[in-house]
Amino acid sequence: MEGECRAPQARSSGLPAGGGGGESPGVDGPLPGSSGSSALLQAEVLDLDEDEDDLEVFSKDASLMDMNSFSPVMPTSPLSMINQVKFEDEPDLKDLFITVDEPESHVTTIETFITYRIITKTSRGEFDSSEFEVRRRYQDFLWLKERLEEAHPTLIIPPLPEKFIVKGMVERFNDDFIETRRKALHKFLNRIADHPTLTFNEDFKVFLTAQAWELSSHKKQGPGLLSRMGQTVRAVALSMRGVKSRPEEFMEMNNFIEIFSQKINLIDKISQRICKEEREYFDEMKEYGPIHILWSASEEDLADTLKGVASCIDRCCKATEKRMSGLSEALLPVVHEYVLYSEMLMGVMKRRDQIQAELDSKVEALTSKKADTDLCLATWESFLTSQTDLHLEEASEDKS
Repeated sequence: MEGECRAPQARSSGLPAGGGGGESPGVDGPLPGSSGSSALLQAEVLDLDEDEDDLEVFSKDASLMDMNSFSPVMPTSPLSMINQVKFEDEPDLKDLFITVDEPESHVTTIETFITYRIITKTSRGEFDSSEFEVRRRYQDFLWLKERLEEAHPTLIIPPLPEKFIVKGMVERFNDDFIETRRKALHKFLNRIADHPTLTFNEDFKVFLTAQAWELSSHKKQGPGLLSRMGQTVRAVALSMRGVKSRPEEFMEMNNFIEIFSQKINLIDKISQRICKEEREYFDEMKEYGPIHILWSASEEDLADTLKGVASCIDRCCKATEKRMSGLSEALLPVVHEYVLYSEMLMGVMKRRDQIQAELDSKVEALTSKKADTDLCLATWESFLTSQTDLHLEEASEDKS
């Protein structure tokens, strides 16, 4: 949901390479049984065409993970929240390739942080070179995300990993944490690169190409502290004021997102708890195998039985470990990414409401000024009329 969804594979389903007429390329005449297969293909295409009408912006069946599938030829507007659709048979025109790798730890007297190497390869003309290599820390990624949200307030910006993925972690910079964050940052940049609008953002280009001192100088060129404070105060005032008449379509979107966010957060918490309980069960079960082996050494009559129990426990441990690996690699990250996207969607809707509240405020101010102007004009016309009447009376008196 970076604002994208992938349409069903409607165009290429079951059609031969030479066309949909039941004929094989390079063969004169139809294949045996081609009439039946042709009718079947037509029915399949008809069904798929009917399914295309069911595509919705916030469809409950849409996957939030397919965020990097956009059609580069479709026109887009920075103010549009409509997801872009890309069919499977459209050519891939990717011209920007980004890799995040080689994390490196930096220790200073003030702080300890990790930087990541970012390699960019591109064929775009607006870049000065075809390949760039820079190093960025997490705060730089956070700055990029904030700038994208400022420049495109109603677009769905891909989510960043949280600053601390595991609460209460003793060692914040262990290998697992760093690798998890590296993968998330790699996905974040590539989703922006695949977005038809965000990929051409100037701050994104600076992020990929500028050296550390150049990026620091570019950050200082943004709005100052007082300006940012003023924007924040204005945004808070507009949010407190609220939207008087939100369009029905956005009401439905907002209600759906709120319900979805509640449910996906609950699923995320349950998944985390299941994984934790599985880990505790696995750690406890591992101890029983060696215990039964030692027990069998002192019980000759039960030795074979105890060894069999130990073997069974060992197999259970391996099965549990495999299941835990599937949970931690395939389920938990996916569910948690849905949580992050639901938060991003709620942020987009909030910014949309702020824009509408600002528009309503300006319309009210314009209406008030127009009313004042009309009153002034009416007063002036009344004054001129009275003056004209007065002059006419004086003229008539002079003639008499």
